[in-house]
Amino acid sequence: MKPKPAQAAKPAPAQAGKPKPARATKPKPARAAKNAHPPASKPAPANPEAAVEESPSPATIRVAEWVATSRDNGSLPYAIIDKNAASLVLFNAKGKMLAKVPVLIGVAVGDDASPGIGSKNLAEIGPAEKTTPAGRFLAKFGLAAGKQKVLWVDYATSVALHPIPPGAKKKERRRERMLSPAADDNRITFGCINVPKVFYGKSLSPLFQKKGGYVYVLPDTKPIEEVFPRLRVQDLASAPTL
Repeated sequence: MKPKPAQAAKPAPAQAGKPKPARATKPKPARAAKNAHPPASKPAPANPEAAVEESPSPATIRVAEWVATSRDNGSLPYAIIDKNAASLVLFNAKGKMLAKVPVLIGVAVGDDASPGIGSKNLAEIGPAEKTTPAGRFLAKFGLAAGKQKVLWVDYATSVALHPIPPGAKKKERRRERMLSPAADDNRITFGCINVPKVFYGKSLSPLFQKKGGYVYVLPDTKPIEEVFPRLRVQDLASAPTL
């Protein structure tokens, strides 16, 4: 008998039905990383309680260096107010800068308090008398009219440091003035110094609460050496020798 030819192996049967085309999968959007910055489409609302980020003025730096070097603050915390820059810089007793915030000050330009102004009612104070006097003051907490607790900068002339009063007239726009980057519109008070409420409660008050502290108010028009004569000594000490 003739041997039968070897049968070719049958190919594996194809899967029934037409092959389905591969589905196009949509790429999944990448997940935002944690703590990623939100889109900058809407700016954050301005906050009058936030500290000002700009550096202190040259005059503020000059006075701060003198106070720290001479220890003029007597181991007490202190604040330096630059009226021309409408700013306050807060330091602890060791001279470390803690915060810088905007302030509202007296309407009138001037560095001296009017004689007898401390005994006048607000209605009796004329526009030219609404000054924030310049100088070095030992400030302590005490009560004002209506038993409101304030930091008295100069009790004799009724100059206090406190937040914007709740009863301030809306037309004065004190909060808007404090927010403004310009310094000229920060002159609105009768002579007192208004500061942001959060700063007053959380930063300044705890430092000045027990023993008080010093407030150095820089002048509007007078030479700074006339208001702080010891600056001349500091300048001579820091001058290079020939």
